Amino acid sequence: MQAALRLGVNVDHVATVRNARGGAVPDPVRAALLAIEAGADGITAHLREDRRHIRDDDMTRLKAAIAKPLNFEMAATEQMLDIALRIKPHACCLVPERRTERTTEGGLDVIGGFEHLKPFVDELGRRADIRVSMFVEPSIEALEASAALGAPVVELHTGAWCDALAHRDSEKAAHEFERLRKAAAASAGLKLECHAGHGLDFDSARMIAALPEIVELNIGHFLIGEAIFIGLAESVRKMRAAMDEGRKHA
Repeated sequence: MQAALRLGVNVDHVATVRNARGGAVPDPVRAALLAIEAGADGITAHLREDRRHIRDDDMTRLKAAIAKPLNFEMAATEQMLDIALRIKPHACCLVPERRTERTTEGGLDVIGGFEHLKPFVDELGRRADIRVSMFVEPSIEALEASAALGAPVVELHTGAWCDALAHRDSEKAAHEFERLRKAAAASAGLKLECHAGHGLDFDSARMIAALPEIVELNIGHFLIGEAIFIGLAESVRKMRAAMDEGRKHA
């Protein structure tokens, strides 16, 4: 029997719109509740060091308001660790973060940063019972390092593949998809739960849903953009339908 494919909706860019003008609207918590009602299996939010979109209070309110799992994306810093331990989300996804980037660029360096990351995985997972995932490039080496760190989950960075699709570079897209396929296939042998995300739209989500080892997709920017035209609930419903269609071919 094929594993179910979950949809995590990232509400960061609802907060981006709010912060562009200040004030309280649009509210990412309201967006999260609407996304769940429309079929999301969980909510993701990234609390960045510069607070460019999600803010501390948003994380607290999200944890209190939603009945589905909250996935707290965070850099491996002491400040973020303290916040995560206070809020106690269902999961924490450790991601790379640079102030100059527009969005997360590439996966976390779990090999070069192994010694730095190990205490964060231990503190969050073994001591606070928070599920830890590592946002990584689709490489066997990155998966092996994540397993050695003791993280139970990896999220494969799909950005390079989605970028190649957007630029109609079929050769690169095929290469990047093969990397994703091989990494997803290797996850089971390493006892890692496999997620994927970054840059996914209806078409790419439908395609990657056919990889049976992947059990969760985390999608945000595209859904919030589509919501401008068709509404957030319909955007989530269409994504859910695309994923379900793709899963039939797994």
